Amino acid sequence: MSSNPKLRQGFLRYATPSARFTRLLINLWPPFIGAGIHVEHISADFREARVRMRQRLFNTNIFGTHFGGSLFAMTDPFFALLILRNIGKDYVVWDSASHIDFQLPARGTVRAQFRIDDAILADIRQQTAGGEKYEPHYTVDITDSQGNVVARVGKTLYIRRKPVIEERAEQE
Repeated sequence: MSSNPKLRQGFLRYATPSARFTRLLINLWPPFIGAGIHVEHISADFREARVRMRQRLFNTNIFGTHFGGSLFAMTDPFFALLILRNIGKDYVVWDSASHIDFQLPARGTVRAQFRIDDAILADIRQQTAGGEKYEPHYTVDITDSQGNVVARVGKTLYIRRKPVIEERAEQE
């Protein structure tokens, strides 16, 4: 573990639950339950996640559409989670900024699909090889049941390779 407190992450950093168990944990998380957010799928290799939100009384605004905060919340942890599980324990991964552009009124069931690939992981490794921070930007569309984009969410992550600490130096 790093001696720098700014580079520490929560307990899930050191746990490696299966995709199925991770999906279960997220689906039992009270903020997601309250907003009606449901993780439909996380691939076994943590390269893809699909999230759904059905419209209900508690996530509908005064205009009869999805509450924007719930649309935003359904995208919150997923790029960071997928990258964290694929990049390795030598990295710190945080959400650092987000923005949402509403395209259409969102009604009914909406979905968001997250994907990462080898090119994304290779880019992260290259950009952080010397220990520099890297702040890549990823975008996900939230679509309605007809496939129309109702909102586009941009996520900026903070990624940094943890400093290597020589065990010998600590023992001396």
